[in-house]
Parts: sequence; structure tokens; C-alpha cells
Amino acid sequence: MTKGLYHYLKEAWKKPQSGILRERMIKWRKSESIVKVDKPLRLDKARALGYKAKKGFVVARIRILRGGRKRPTRSKGRRSKRQTIRKTLKMNYRWIAEQRVARKFPNLEILNSYWIGKDGLHYFFEVILVDPDMPEIKSDRTIKWICKPQNQGRAFRGLTSAGKKSRGLRKKSRNLKVRPSLRAWNRQGK
Repeated sequence: MTKGLYHYLKEAWKKPQSGILRERMIKWRKSESIVKVDKPLRLDKARALGYKAKKGFVVARIRILRGGRKRPTRSKGRRSKRQTIRKTLKMNYRWIAEQRVARKFPNLEILNSYWIGKDGLHYFFEVILVDPDMPEIKSDRTIKWICKPQNQGRAFRGLTSAGKKSRGLRKKSRNLKVRPSLRAWNRQGK
């Protein structure tokens, strides 16, 4: 059976050529942290997540610092409970990237995002944005749902894929806890 272009693009990204990706990341490090790009780097992933090459779709690349969120040590007295300098980050980096891009482009809505690389200091993501005011988007049956007012601020409310994953709303393969709990559902019913 013959395979299409997107299959081979997907296979190429499983083991990217380190030299090419390394050169790109060196350029990305020197550029601004959020950059609007002409075309998505991973076309197969972008298309799978809803990207279309038409007016109203925008792709932005973002660079985020890796590592824990360590705070500076306190020099004055505090009780031991308040002395913590390292807080665990409850949001995944992709969700943080989506929120930062949403702040940079307030007139656009976040559709989805995907990983494009990492080095010793940074993670790099591409975020797909949609302009809900464009007539091409309003007339497209597959994406016009994003124009409704209840879909405003999706990244900040945890309604994107990365946000739902971080909130624990994905179904697990094993019998692990999934939010909201069964007890919470029972309380709502009474």
C-alpha cells in the first residue's frame, strides 16, 4: 500500500536530523520569544490539529524557559511553611505557551499547539491561532464554532487540548482517577 506525504512527514519528525534542527534552534534563540511564522514547521501535525492554509489562520512560534520555577531565597525570618522557594508547576509548558501567545495576540483565539523542539534552556512550540472575525472563518463549517462567544479565551480557561490534559480531564487507559470525581457528579445530581 502506498503512503502519502503526511505519513512520511510524521516519520521524519520521529527522528529529526539533529544538524538541521540544531541550526534552526540557534536562530530561534536569537529571535524574539514569540514570532509569527508564515507556515507551520510540522505541516502534518498542524493539519491534524485543524490548521488550514487559508485566511484567518495564523501560526506563531514561542520559546519558553525550561526548568523548575525556583524563587529567590528569603533573607528575613519566616515560619518554615512560608520558606518554600520551589513551587511545583501545575500547568504543563504547552499550556503556558498557549496562554502567552494568547496575551500577545488578543484578537485571535487559540486552536491548538504542538512541540517543535527543545535544547538545554528552552522548549519551542508552534501555536495555531484563528481570527474569529474573518468572513472565511465564519463561513467554514468545520471551524465556525470558534466564533461563538462561549469559546472566547479558550487558553485561559483550560479548554485547549494542553489545558484539558493539565487539568486531568483526559480519559486514562487504566482505572485511574479522572476529574471530576464520581462523588462530585453524585453531589450535583442531588
